[in-house]
Amino acid sequence: MNWLLVVAGAMAGAPLRYLTDRAVQARHDSVFPWGTFAVNVMGSLILGILTAAAPSPLRLLLGTGLCGALTTYSTFSYETLTLAREGARGYAVANAALSVVCGLGAAFAGVALGRVLWG
Repeated sequence: MNWLLVVAGAMAGAPLRYLTDRAVQARHDSVFPWGTFAVNVMGSLILGILTAAAPSPLRLLLGTGLCGALTTYSTFSYETLTLAREGARGYAVANAALSVVCGLGAAFAGVALGRVLWG
C-alpha cells in the first residue's frame, strides 16, 4: 500500500510543478529559469522538513511522491545546458551555483524547521 501514497503524492506534485513553473516564469522577463529554480528550492525545503522526523507515511506521500514529482534535476540540467549553448554562460553558471547553494540551504532550513515541528 505504500506505493499508493507515492502515486498520490506524485499525482499532485507533477501538475504543481508545471503550474508553479508557468506562474513564476510568466512574472519574469528573463532567460533565467526561475520556475524550475523555485520548484527545486521549494522541494528541498519540504523534503528537509519531512526528513527531520515526519512519520513514514507522510514521508512517502509528500517526500517521495510530491517532492519527487515536483522537483526536477533533468529540467535543471537541460535548462543550464541550453543557457550555456545559447551564449548565456553567466546565467548558466548562476543557475548551477544558485540551485545548489539555495537547494542545500533550503534543505538545512527544512531540517531545522522539521525538528521544531516534530521535536
